[in-house]
Amino acid sequence: MSDLLFDVNLQQLPDEFLTGAWRVSDRVLNRTDPSNPLAQATYVHLQANTLHLEGQQQLPGNWRVQRDEMLNRPYLEIEVAQEKTRALITRLRRSSDGQRSQLNLYFLSGMEMQLTQP
Repeated sequence: MSDLLFDVNLQQLPDEFLTGAWRVSDRVLNRTDPSNPLAQATYVHLQANTLHLEGQQQLPGNWRVQRDEMLNRPYLEIEVAQEKTRALITRLRRSSDGQRSQLNLYFLSGMEMQLTQP
């Protein structure tokens, strides 16, 4: 299997590319409260509009893809632990066979997160 990952055009990103179990491989908190459930997550599971965080806390939530009107940039709208936030999808890379992926998110709080599959 090749380790090459290819950039996905975010303006044409199918929501299905985001589903599955994502491991948090890197995170920069910036101004984010370190006790925030997203800041503590080690895995993020995205399935059919439901979300489940694994980490110090196991929490359910919801997610959906929203796009801005001007540039059609995709955002994740996330609701977990009575908190709503948005994260800009800044990059999605996938292997040619679709078995490996890397997702970069930039949250409103300034937190940056890199997720990987599998």
